[in-house]
Amino acid sequence: MPLDPQAQAVIEQVNALGLPAVWEVAPEQARINAASRPRPAGAEVAAVENRNIPGPDGDVPVRIYTPEGSGPFPILVWFHGGGWVIGDLDSADPSARNLCQGAGCVVVSVDYRLAPETKFPGPAEDCYAATVWAAANAGSIGGDAARIAVGGDSAGGNLAAAVSLMAADRNGPDIVHQLLVYPVTDRNYQTVSYVDNAEGYMLARDAMRWYWDAYLADSADATNPYAAPMQADSVAGQPSALVITAEYDPLRDEGEAYGRRLQEAGVEATVTRYDGMIHGFFGMVGVMDKSGQAVDQASAALRAAFAGAAVPAAADD
Repeated sequence: MPLDPQAQAVIEQVNALGLPAVWEVAPEQARINAASRPRPAGAEVAAVENRNIPGPDGDVPVRIYTPEGSGPFPILVWFHGGGWVIGDLDSADPSARNLCQGAGCVVVSVDYRLAPETKFPGPAEDCYAATVWAAANAGSIGGDAARIAVGGDSAGGNLAAAVSLMAADRNGPDIVHQLLVYPVTDRNYQTVSYVDNAEGYMLARDAMRWYWDAYLADSADATNPYAAPMQADSVAGQPSALVITAEYDPLRDEGEAYGRRLQEAGVEATVTRYDGMIHGFFGMVGVMDKSGQAVDQASAALRAAFAGAAVPAAADD
């Protein structure tokens, strides 16, 4: 379908800022520029707390969101987008709040180390460590260790898929669901969506080349499933998944391909393309109608997965 008028308005608003393309500046400046973009406020939640937790190479900052009500609550470990190079707890704040409220779960938002200062696998290992920590310390954050999901958008979706693979390989936490919002799943710039949406729709193909170059220390790492989940030998036994994609997004096809791969392996996976939408739309609740629809869908999928993982009360004899 044609580009949604609300998406077109956002593109025009961002273009009016006159910011250079990310690949034209140093990573530090790219982060400053990204932070200067307006972002909508997220939902109100009961409590928000910043903490530092142990990581593989020093502490990892996290921001913990607690919903209204009485726990223990299920837990979503959330990884922000930004091509592994930009993004932080503040950029993730709207989506973390919306999912906390919508899914009725504690959200642990992870400020993993960024590339190129920290190359693969550093950011993925930070995210895995945060997931292990959330499971081990669920009680201290009002959470339930038996109901843990992971999720993220864009590079964060990549990291969520990677953490799910890592947890299976390492006998790590039992993850009940993976929420993959327009995830990066492979380093392949020749898909139809990369060609058709190479520029003009918020995320450009040249930006993704720059992000991948920043993230990988060696080009051979593009065949590592923890960097490119589509490269996994098998995805059988992976957690249930919701894969959300946008029509006008270079990453559309690889996200949908990963969703199909999960389905073909017998994993309960739903793949939903939001027509007329652009990369980044998920975090624009209140600005784009379909953003609210996508967050509602994600929240419902999380609630269903958490309900399925709940241990039924013992029957009376």
